[in-house]
Amino acid sequence: MLIRLIAGAVLFVAGLVSHFLKAPLYVQLPLFLLCYLILAYDVIFSAVRGLFRGQFFGESLLMTISSVGAFVLGEYPEGAAVMLFYQLGEFLTDLALDRSQDSIRAILDIRPDTANVQRGDAIETVSPASVAVGETIVVRPGERIPLDGVILSGASALDTRALTGESAPRSVHEGETVLSGCIALDGMLTVRVEKSFGESTASKIIRLVEEATDRKTPAERFISKFARYYTPAVVGAALLLAILPPLLFGGAWADWIHRALVFLVISCPCALVISIPLAVFCGLGASSREGILIKGGNFLEALNRAHTVVYDKTGTLTEGSFSVQRILPADGFTEQQVLELAAIAEQFSSHPIAVSIREAYGKALDTDADDVHAIGGEGVTATHGGHAIAVGNGKLMARLGLAPEAPETIGTLAFVALDGAYAGCIVISDAIKPDSKAAVEGLKALGIRRQIMLTGDAKAVGDAVAKELQLDGVQSELLPDQKLAALESLYADLPKGETVLFVGDGINDAPVLARADVGIAMGGLGSDAAIEAADAVITSDAPNKLIDAVCIAKRTHAITVQNIVFALGVKAVFLLLGALGVANMWVAVFGDVGVMLLAVLNALRVFRYSRKRD
Repeated sequence: MLIRLIAGAVLFVAGLVSHFLKAPLYVQLPLFLLCYLILAYDVIFSAVRGLFRGQFFGESLLMTISSVGAFVLGEYPEGAAVMLFYQLGEFLTDLALDRSQDSIRAILDIRPDTANVQRGDAIETVSPASVAVGETIVVRPGERIPLDGVILSGASALDTRALTGESAPRSVHEGETVLSGCIALDGMLTVRVEKSFGESTASKIIRLVEEATDRKTPAERFISKFARYYTPAVVGAALLLAILPPLLFGGAWADWIHRALVFLVISCPCALVISIPLAVFCGLGASSREGILIKGGNFLEALNRAHTVVYDKTGTLTEGSFSVQRILPADGFTEQQVLELAAIAEQFSSHPIAVSIREAYGKALDTDADDVHAIGGEGVTATHGGHAIAVGNGKLMARLGLAPEAPETIGTLAFVALDGAYAGCIVISDAIKPDSKAAVEGLKALGIRRQIMLTGDAKAVGDAVAKELQLDGVQSELLPDQKLAALESLYADLPKGETVLFVGDGINDAPVLARADVGIAMGGLGSDAAIEAADAVITSDAPNKLIDAVCIAKRTHAITVQNIVFALGVKAVFLLLGALGVANMWVAVFGDVGVMLLAVLNALRVFRYSRKRD
């Protein structure tokens, strides 16, 4: 395209020189005609193909009619100029689009090409798709991890920027989980594959990003619908402008046909058709660069209209890393006995509270519990050595006919019962994330009216966290279905056109994530539930990324509105000038291409988002 533009520009300048020197027509016409053919062949082909497909009002057809019409009327410089500046505008727009795609490409480039799999005594380099779950792969320094897995041996610093947007490397050691798409910087890792290639983190995120651009915002849908009516209307107006004045008022046919062709060039809706989707694409690209993967432009627009933000507590506003603070045994039991009973019952659970109990116990359990049952939102029951053990909250104790008195302490309470008798209570606490308060304050500054927390934790714990973060409300001790009902109730007084965001860990909150206008999975990079149920995924555990998401959404919306108003306003003025004969073809070309380039440059401002700078 660049070669075509240079060749066309050289011929165009040569043609202009011959035109101003009043060279013979057989000298001027070949120069302008050759310039036109070099630049216009693909546009003409697109216009003809559109006609055969029933697309009678595309911009290619408008440009072809106006430029060919100028040649027919003897306006050779204007006919060539229409195509030269139109193609120049398209070329510069493509460059702008390429720039906006850089961060999207960075995400798509996380797909690994090969995997070093250990088979027998040899290491084979194969396609990651051919590696089975359970096989062992070797990742050398500088290589990208091809598949999700657990480190069997080795340690390294990982570059996770393509996945999380975080520039600081993350250190990993034996026993830790690593995700595909990260780069091992300084150490060799031996990894047991835990997920197939199609289900690996890199593959899931690539699918998410590829699908994101297919979902249109209301502004994009408006432009598509607008173009269906606008383009036929202006073509009809151009025909009337060319035919009616000569018939009714006896004007010169050539003059009015020329005005109609100028009218067609001005009317081309390039600025809107190109700049609006580009602004959305830049918004998605800026978000992904910040470690926020948004599944489509429609969710970007919904973020802009956010009125209420609803948070889960554990793993969202708090660290999700519980630790045992106190053990309060009942009469007849010791602290060690209470802790051991809880550890036996919770030995198979991956819940953070269960993990903290096992870590506090600190010993290997030499026996398994039997008949283990997890009761959603309440706890777990099990049998061991013929004895019934129950570990959970007050609801589980009530189910057993027990009513233990809750101690006056802040933290999650795990009550323990043995054979139907109360054995004691374990107090477990979870720290608030360092940037949670900044996130809440930042969202308030952006105009979020309401911030509420829904948690299954005890009321005392929920109230303490809500008070610390200065939230507008909290509901505690909720089961998953009660969380959904609580979310539904928030829609009752929601202003029309505004939205509710739910931010959760993406594992236990899938129904609520799916119901909210925008469900945001926090730190759910490796979670299938997060990727599937959420509309956006924050790939780090940082709540302040919510500020970036809303800022980018608001900037995208503002620039989209600016482009619509600017483009339509300038078009209206130029169309009037063209109809009155004040604007000639040169003015029309510069008006059309100039408006388009200004709108594109404005759209690129979205991509240059930086919270520090803004």
